[in-house]
Amino acid sequence: MNYELYLFYFFSSFAVISSIMVISLSNAVHSVLFLIIVFCNITGILILLGAEFLAFLLLIVYVGAIAVLFLFVVMMLNIKFTTSKLNIWFVIILSTLIISIFLLQIFMTIGINFETVNSISQINYSWTNWIFKNKSLDNIEIIGNVLYTKYSFMFLMSGLILLIAMIGVIVLTMHQRANLKKQLISNQLIRDSAGGTKFVRIKS
Repeated sequence: MNYELYLFYFFSSFAVISSIMVISLSNAVHSVLFLIIVFCNITGILILLGAEFLAFLLLIVYVGAIAVLFLFVVMMLNIKFTTSKLNIWFVIILSTLIISIFLLQIFMTIGINFETVNSISQINYSWTNWIFKNKSLDNIEIIGNVLYTKYSFMFLMSGLILLIAMIGVIVLTMHQRANLKKQLISNQLIRDSAGGTKFVRIKS
């Protein structure tokens, strides 16, 4: 029996069902929990395909950091749900338009003929299979060697872009008030200790 095929169907079906639950539930906490289930199922599919590095990277980054961060933020904000009436025809038309554009992009991607493109543009494409060039290494070592040598500049630029985005989000979310009372250490140190205490005699 082909257990890998059954496991692929199992993980893929649960991923599709969980992704539908993410966008259909009104509770944000439940949506984040189903999103974590989607990431776990995709991790199982990547392990079946032999991409161990991408599987554990998805598990550590998305499930261990981003999804848990979403969960804590949603639970700490204590979002109050308000029922609003939406026009069902507007939702149907918008969803149909988005789905048709998505399917059109998929069919255009599948229908590309690379031989026709090469004959028209006269561009010789060269494909490098890094796995065959590094047969004695595993997936993690191959990705590390390629990422930190051939594509080191793009790797550093992506890190810089993420750093700029993080700083921009912090600056936009900071709220500084002008009338806020702050502690002045210098005024506290030069204060006279003799006038700091006042004794009041209460008549009995």
